[in-house]
Amino acid sequence: MSAIDTGATAPSPFRLHLVALGTIVRREISRILRIWGQTLVPPAITMTLYFLIFGGLIGSRIGTMDGISYMDFIVPGLVMMSVIQNSYGNISSSFFGAKFGRHVEELLVSPMPNWVILTGYVTGAVARGLAVGVIVLGIAMLFTPVRIPHPFVTLTTVLLGATIFALAGFVNAVYAKKFDDIAIVPTFILTPLTYLGGVFYSVKLLPDWAEAATHANPIFYMVNAFRYGLLGVSDVPLWVAYVLMLGFVVVLAAVGLTLLKKGVGLRS
Repeated sequence: MSAIDTGATAPSPFRLHLVALGTIVRREISRILRIWGQTLVPPAITMTLYFLIFGGLIGSRIGTMDGISYMDFIVPGLVMMSVIQNSYGNISSSFFGAKFGRHVEELLVSPMPNWVILTGYVTGAVARGLAVGVIVLGIAMLFTPVRIPHPFVTLTTVLLGATIFALAGFVNAVYAKKFDDIAIVPTFILTPLTYLGGVFYSVKLLPDWAEAATHANPIFYMVNAFRYGLLGVSDVPLWVAYVLMLGFVVVLAAVGLTLLKKGVGLRS
């Protein structure tokens, strides 16, 4: 007797990939919310102190920066700094935790393509970065009126910045062999680049050699593009910042996919 045709069709591979992607993203967001005291509260407290000390106490003596009150000037930099640090920190700790617990092997042996794994973890990291960015922006509103004259620039810049450092954090997690390894890059590379990226000052105040060196710092372009979105001013042409950010996304995504394909640091 022939099999009964129920009329049901098997789901397409792309639909299955979307289900897998959604599963990874939900797990990452659930992790962020489950340990909210570690993921959302500390950056809120830290940035509040920055606004109080740099914006309130020191800023009142500095006066203006590029014709803008110092409190207003540092808001974009502090928001972008929190987004960068939390996007990077989330994926580096989460994916390395998966390696350490050896349950990343379940993802690698599954029929799930590498782009789904990478996109899932990056989306979770970007979600945390954006959540912290919104929190910090809300805190900034307690100290100064915040207007967004260029919402498209504001949104795309923060999304690109979060994606770049989520991808960079993924690469760090792949190569890390112990938990100390995921703290080296934020401490010795990310933090100095952030503080020297124009968060607290205009590059115009620097001597020529220091200004030229600052233009080699990619975070400088992200901070200034975001500052243009919030304040309408920037020390760099907007198109240059976008070209640089899009280039970093493409290169880092390619590196991440290559590492997953070769199993570098994952199958050893």
